[in-house]
Amino acid sequence: MPKMQLISILTAVTLLSACGNTTSDRALSGAGIGAGVGAVGSAVVGGPVLGAAIVGGAVGAAAGGLTNKDQIDLGKPIWK
Repeated sequence: MPKMQLISILTAVTLLSACGNTTSDRALSGAGIGAGVGAVGSAVVGGPVLGAAIVGGAVGAAAGGLTNKDQIDLGKPIWK
């Protein structure tokens, strides 16, 4: 993987790292973080990037959607 592509992916993951206060905020940011981590992890080991991004996004969205504010609260999301 080219160095610039890796930097771009890591930057995107960092920008999506705010979880939020509502269930939908946490599900949305969880999906973004999960997709980014899945894609980067798969690219590093040489697996299917798109498939890993889809699975990571689904797992992240489920984790964010199934938690409440007391369990995970990293502050106000960047899109608000």
